[in-house]
Amino acid sequence: MLLAVSVQCVCAEQASVQGTRVWTDPEKTRLVFETSSAITHRIFPLDEPDRLVIDLDDATMQSNLPKVDLGDPVLVGLRGGVRGGSHLRIVLDLKQPVRAKSFALSPNERYGHRLIIDLTPKDGSSVRRVALPSFPNSGVRNGGGRPGRGPAVIVAIDAGHGGEDPGAIGTAGTLEKDVTLAIARELAKLIDREPGLDALMIRDGDYYVGLRERIAIAREGRADLFVSIHADAFSNAKAKGSSVYTLSYGGASSEAAKWLASRENSADLIGGVDLSTNDDLLATVLMDMTQNATIEHSTEAATMVLANLGRLGAVHRGDVQRGGFAVLKAPDVPSILVETAFISNPEEEKRLRDRGHQRELAEAILAGVLGYFRKYPPHGMLVDASPQGGGGGGGAREYVIGPGDTLSGIAKQHSVSISALRARNGLNDDMIRVGQVLAIPEDS
Repeated sequence: MLLAVSVQCVCAEQASVQGTRVWTDPEKTRLVFETSSAITHRIFPLDEPDRLVIDLDDATMQSNLPKVDLGDPVLVGLRGGVRGGSHLRIVLDLKQPVRAKSFALSPNERYGHRLIIDLTPKDGSSVRRVALPSFPNSGVRNGGGRPGRGPAVIVAIDAGHGGEDPGAIGTAGTLEKDVTLAIARELAKLIDREPGLDALMIRDGDYYVGLRERIAIAREGRADLFVSIHADAFSNAKAKGSSVYTLSYGGASSEAAKWLASRENSADLIGGVDLSTNDDLLATVLMDMTQNATIEHSTEAATMVLANLGRLGAVHRGDVQRGGFAVLKAPDVPSILVETAFISNPEEEKRLRDRGHQRELAEAILAGVLGYFRKYPPHGMLVDASPQGGGGGGGAREYVIGPGDTLSGIAKQHSVSISALRARNGLNDDMIRVGQVLAIPEDS
């Protein structure tokens, strides 16, 4: 009889909420409840003032509720208490009415059971809109760009991982997602200081962005180059050095690259999206003929970035590696993935945490990016053709002819006469062709 009672108690054991997190990304505020087992729940709103109630059945709270950032667009705070003796009630105090979407995630290699609740404003507006440039890629060639800056090349900077996906974790507890964001921010600042370049941050905070969504943001922003920043990890703590990857059709070029591709791609599953459900669509995209040229340009950019990282410190491999990284599969945007160092190596982990070293890594990546764009400027882009490039020392300027360009239009855009433009380039008439490079005279 005692045994039967004991078994009954085990079966009726309450679920426990072992941790709660709040993430805010450009589209939503996300609550994550880590639970000891699957849990049933109900959600309903209250008004005057606006609140959202989450009832968790047969559950206990074993952790404190997190504090909410004052800048969160929808949340004021969270509070909780026991309901009916054995149930848990969480109340969200709100700044505005919201729509709530909830779903459960099964355990994986990193997390146990999770209950996810996404909040978006009821009026349909985004929580915080992505700061995309106000000009499309074609507009850049017609004098677009940020006010006062003139034409600009757009570099999409992707800080790997984020939010629910911390990435690799160093022996001292350093999170890859924190390191990648710090380096990405340094790189963005450097890019924005360069005449003719604008940075587009794929994520600029601690939140998760799906791998496919990263590509979509870059393409929507008309990026001319996509740079994904990561920190490597390996079972051997002595592994060290930087690596740069581009996309490979047939898979990875080494066993290490295959392992890395699998590790990075699994982030979508960790973030709550099963990447495997989109294989057919992805295969269709990869068959696009434009991918051939994109991969060639990706390799050129990767080679220059790797060379500059090699001047800063050790490289893991002396040549550009290839892998099946989902984040590199934009069909029309040259894309590279930079493994800045091995976070699993204690010495490199320490350097990755250092603000000065983060800046040096950003400077090395920038040098490679500038070298690539000097060699392959986008159509219609005005570039500095001085020996050092971008030095601001009055070097010659060059313009790459794009579709729809005319000699008279180029002359007007750069405030020079057509005759001066012809003379500077040895032209006998106004015939020009796409891809042709024109030197722009300093004055008319």
